[in-house]
Amino acid sequence: MSWITLAWSINVGACLTLAAMYLTVWSKQRQSWVHLVFSCSAIAAAAISVFELWMVNAQTVERYEALVRWIHLPVCVLMLSFVAFVRLYLHAGRAWLAWSIYGLRTLILVLNFIFPLSINFRAITDIRHFSWAGEIVSVPVGSANPWGLLSSFSLLLLLIFFVDATITVWRRDDRRRALLVGGSMIFGAILAWHVPLVIWGMIEVPFFLGFTYTAVVAAMGYELSNDITRAARLTRELEASQKRLNLAADSANLGMWEWDFEKDEIWVTPARRAQLGFPVSDRITSEDLISRWHAEDRDKVRQALNEAVENGKGYDTEFRVVLADGGVRWIASRGRVQLNKQGKPTRLLGVSMDVTAQKKARRETQWLRRQRTMLLEREVAERTRLEREVIESCAREQRRIAYDLHDGVGQQLVGIALCAKLLEEQLQTGHSPEANKASIIARLANEAAKQARLSARTLEGADGVGDLKVALKFLATTMSHNGTVKVALEADSSSLPISAPVAAQLYRIAQEAVRNAVEHGAARAVQIKLLCNVNELMLTIEDDGKGFHSNGNGNGMGLRIMRYRAEGIGGSCDVRARPTQGTVVHCRVPLEAQPAGCAPL
Repeated sequence: MSWITLAWSINVGACLTLAAMYLTVWSKQRQSWVHLVFSCSAIAAAAISVFELWMVNAQTVERYEALVRWIHLPVCVLMLSFVAFVRLYLHAGRAWLAWSIYGLRTLILVLNFIFPLSINFRAITDIRHFSWAGEIVSVPVGSANPWGLLSSFSLLLLLIFFVDATITVWRRDDRRRALLVGGSMIFGAILAWHVPLVIWGMIEVPFFLGFTYTAVVAAMGYELSNDITRAARLTRELEASQKRLNLAADSANLGMWEWDFEKDEIWVTPARRAQLGFPVSDRITSEDLISRWHAEDRDKVRQALNEAVENGKGYDTEFRVVLADGGVRWIASRGRVQLNKQGKPTRLLGVSMDVTAQKKARRETQWLRRQRTMLLEREVAERTRLEREVIESCAREQRRIAYDLHDGVGQQLVGIALCAKLLEEQLQTGHSPEANKASIIARLANEAAKQARLSARTLEGADGVGDLKVALKFLATTMSHNGTVKVALEADSSSLPISAPVAAQLYRIAQEAVRNAVEHGAARAVQIKLLCNVNELMLTIEDDGKGFHSNGNGNGMGLRIMRYRAEGIGGSCDVRARPTQGTVVHCRVPLEAQPAGCAPL
């Protein structure tokens, strides 16, 4: 076997091997069209080598003519594949040049089969045999077809296209690909010019396009193999990253998921897949996942998903899932829709978290809060009841003391005054000098009786007084009687549209405030103001006493009773005091209807 046959056969085998490898890759990754284009280039280069081997060993003119005509078919496939590879893989080359080459090579192929012989030769008259590198080779002898210039022009366009693409890739700083792929294509396009030189009889060498194009195919395959190697490395790194991500997700009790709308396929992390009872590697559809949701929550989750898909917004909801063991868990799920270039939803990415413990803790907290609220309400109600009882007890005790003063001490003092008066008359009859002393005793007894009646009336409260202003005026007069404190009343001249119970409670508030000012505040002056407008009645008691700290005595029994009395008639009582600056008690009571004569404040 000659070395030419051996070399061309090895070239054919190498090209077919590369074609088979990358055709297998394309069959598993149908979206990677560049591998299919490369396989077509390798098959075309192998076919060209086979045709060239037959042409080198051709012995008859008829056989050579058939080979010259049919070799244009793999040459056309090879050139179109090269152009497609540059556009798909290098993302370079001008589009108009590419389409020009496509159109011109298609025209050349059509003309090749229209002409009687081929587009390269009008006629082949003989086969010339000569020795080349120790082997006898065959070359054609004949007249060239002028239309063959189209083939030369297509080679020129191809060379320009490769140069332009190589410059573009070089400027992108991808210089290795520019030198390896682009440089090999430029070199192959230049070597391809030996074909027209042989046809025109300018040189005597056999056709070796197969080796030229095989070198280009080898450079292309080397780059693709680098990509495959890099893809395998990235795949390993991605798997390692995926394992770390799954470990982190499992540690945080998170489940990541992805829903592909076009394929209706859902990916979830392995731990959550096993928890839901799905097989390790089987496909999960939306219906499979929905079947794991609790029946009462499915409509709610579907609605949240539909809103997220239709509006292209985030997805956030909580629902229950039924696990493989029959247990029910609460899941909080959040995600976001991804859109394609046309704005159409393509997938939904998200994470899920088991919030069953949080839900349980929240329910327990709410139960404890309700229990505490109930206990507080009971305590408030009990304190209110106790305060009411204290107020009622105080009122009963005051009335009892008032009755005792009026009916007991007062009557006894009146009796003493009568006895003293009788004694005075008897002594005057006898012209005794002690008659004046008896008169003094009678006068003092009468005054004591009068004071006892006033005290009894004060203790009884304002229940027996029809007008609150009159009762307050009497209180001011009574408290000012001893001369140690001056109590003044300022009130509207109009009548007050309030009921007797309201008047009684306001009187008792004023009475308690004045008593506190005198007994505890050592006040020298007390001002009582009773004013009203169209909406409310306001009672203010202000003194110049020593006051108190609000966080000290500000919550005593007396102050609480005043506040309770105000709240009992639908009002409020505010006590403001500062040390050495006195105390102000301000009570507001709303009026149900506008009074006829209340003056504006």
